[in-house]
Amino acid sequence: MKINVVRQYLLGIIIVAAIGYAGYRVGVYETSKQYSGTEMVDTRVMNDVLIQLKKNYLKPEDIDSKKLMYGAAEGMTASLGDPYTSFFPPVENARSKEDLQGEFGGVGIQLGFIDNTLAVMTPLKDTPAFKAGIKAGDFILKITDEKKNISKDTSGMKVEDAVDLIRGEKGTPVTLTIFRESEKKSREVTLVRDVINVPSTELEWLDSGKVALIRVNKFGEKTLPEWEKIVSEVKNKNIKGIILDLRNNPGGYLQRAIDLGSEFIADGVIVKQKDRNRTEVSNVDREGRLIGMPLVVLVNGGSASAAEILAGALRERLGTKLVGEKSFGKGTVQEPEDFSDGSSLHVTIAEWLLPSGKNIHKIGLEPDVKVEFVRDEKNPLADNQVDKALEVLKDEISGKIVIGAK
Repeated sequence: MKINVVRQYLLGIIIVAAIGYAGYRVGVYETSKQYSGTEMVDTRVMNDVLIQLKKNYLKPEDIDSKKLMYGAAEGMTASLGDPYTSFFPPVENARSKEDLQGEFGGVGIQLGFIDNTLAVMTPLKDTPAFKAGIKAGDFILKITDEKKNISKDTSGMKVEDAVDLIRGEKGTPVTLTIFRESEKKSREVTLVRDVINVPSTELEWLDSGKVALIRVNKFGEKTLPEWEKIVSEVKNKNIKGIILDLRNNPGGYLQRAIDLGSEFIADGVIVKQKDRNRTEVSNVDREGRLIGMPLVVLVNGGSASAAEILAGALRERLGTKLVGEKSFGKGTVQEPEDFSDGSSLHVTIAEWLLPSGKNIHKIGLEPDVKVEFVRDEKNPLADNQVDKALEVLKDEISGKIVIGAK
C-alpha cells in the first residue's frame, strides 16, 4: 500500500463531517423567533411503526426507543435534501463541539484512509501518540479499550466511529494495533489519553524568515487569540509577505472570518448574508495590523464555508491571488439550537455572498494559480503547493508596491 494515494482532505477528524458542523455563525444577527407556528406533525404513523416493531421484530431487546427517536429526527432533517440542516445526537454533537473548542481527551492523531484502511495521517507533536513513536502512514488495524469492554477491528469502520473509540477521558488507556510497511508484522501500542489541544492557527517561516506561512486550520473558539499572537510575532519581524494557508479548513464561526479579513482589508464589505427576509452586510470591524502586506492564499477542496468567505473577500477586495485547488463550495449559514439532552439541531438560515454579491454554493472558488498537491515519498515534509505560493508571492512583491482595496 502506498501513502501517496492519500489526498489530505482531512484535518483532525473527517472533513465532510466538520464541514457539516462548521460554517455557522455566532453574534452576527438574531434569527427571528416568531416562526414558531401552530402547525403540528401527525406522529401517529411513527407511533404505529414503533408499536409494530415492539410487537413483531425478531429481537425486541435491540429496540432502543431513544435511538429510534434520534433516527426520526435525523430523518426529518434529511427529508429537506439539505445536508447542512442536520440533527446531531448527543455523542456527535459533543464531538463536534470539542473540535471547535480545539480541546478534548485523546491520543493526538489525525485519522484518514490509505487504500481504504484506517491510518494515521499525522501524529500531533508532544502528544501520547507522538511520544510513543506513532508515525504518519501507520495503519490502525484494531482498537481496544478494556475499561469500555471494546475490542473492534477497524475494517469497514468510519473515521468518525474510530474517533469516538480512540477519544476518551484523560488518564485512561487505549490500545491500537499498528502495522507499519517497514515492519513484518503488526504490534500493539497502548497509549494513555491526555488532554489534546489542537491549535487552530500555526506559524512557519519561509525564505530565510522573510515570509510568514500562517496556517488557519479552522475558525474556532481559540482562533482569534491565537491569530493575534501570531500577528504580533509577524509584526516584530521585517518580513516581505504572508502566505495564508486555508487548505483543509472546514470553516467554523463566521465572525472569525470577518475578524481575519479585517486584518488585511482597510474598510468596506467582507461578506453579505441573505436570509428569507433581508440581506445584511458585514463590514470590516476592526483596525487591521497587516494592511498593505503582500499576500497569497492557499486553498483546496477542503477549504469550505468561513474559509471560502475569507479567501473570496481577500481576492475580490484586494486582488489577492488564490493558489492550489478549487474550494469545497459551501455558501450557506447554519444556526445551532442545543437541546437539554445534549443533542442539537443545525438549521440553514441564510446564504452568504461574496462582496460582489456572488454566490459560490456548490461552485467553490477557482484558484488563480492551479496546482494539485503531489506527495513526495522521499521527502514527506515537502509541499509543492506551498512552493508555488511562495513563487507567486515573490512575483507579487517584485511587481507590486502596495496592495489596496478595490
